[in-house]
Amino acid sequence: MEPHTADRPMWTDRPARPGARWGVERKKGVTMARVLVLTADAAEELDTMYPVFRLREGGHEAIVAAPTTRPVKLVVHDFEPGWDAYTEKPGHLLPVDLAFAEVAPEDYDALVIPGGRAPEYIRTDPDVARVVGHFFDRGLPVGTICHGPQVPAALGLLRGRTTAAYPPLKFDVEQAGATFVDGPDVVDGVMVSCRGWPDLPLWSRAFTQVLEKSCGTPELDRAD
Repeated sequence: MEPHTADRPMWTDRPARPGARWGVERKKGVTMARVLVLTADAAEELDTMYPVFRLREGGHEAIVAAPTTRPVKLVVHDFEPGWDAYTEKPGHLLPVDLAFAEVAPEDYDALVIPGGRAPEYIRTDPDVARVVGHFFDRGLPVGTICHGPQVPAALGLLRGRTTAAYPPLKFDVEQAGATFVDGPDVVDGVMVSCRGWPDLPLWSRAFTQVLEKSCGTPELDRAD
């Protein structure tokens, strides 16, 4: 790896514009989307990095927003013998494109809220409420992973909806007026949810289909 210099920034440095670092490749005949990812410190690493990288691999833009523009500190949750709950260890840093306060939600086609512990406290941020409400009010695609539904649940946006979540959150989502489904790729209109990182391959496929249909992908339109 070449050294970090002023003209060769570290990959954790903030780009000049959101998503500029990644050189997204456009796919012929496909309408690409701009997807906003809301996260913060203690977000689960796979819950966060998997959708970010899969979206970029597919040619979409994944723009990461957090409380500030410094890199967020991800954590690794795992299930180990002798533990009734998951364990937590430090993970990688994830570069951030925008602070929550800088987000203009009308610039994006879809929203992803990863899991981990970040949803516990970002749900109290007024800018998160502003941004998340925009996507729900306009019927735009929303993907939630693991503890991600804690955010729309706290904002009263899950009432009457069907969602997966980390299974111990069943009570929480039901108290928020939603129907809980213990499944890997639960689709309710344009909302796609899953229980956690083991579900991500199926969740990613379902979310991508909803996203590309919402954006008017010609291939999906012909398949209807």
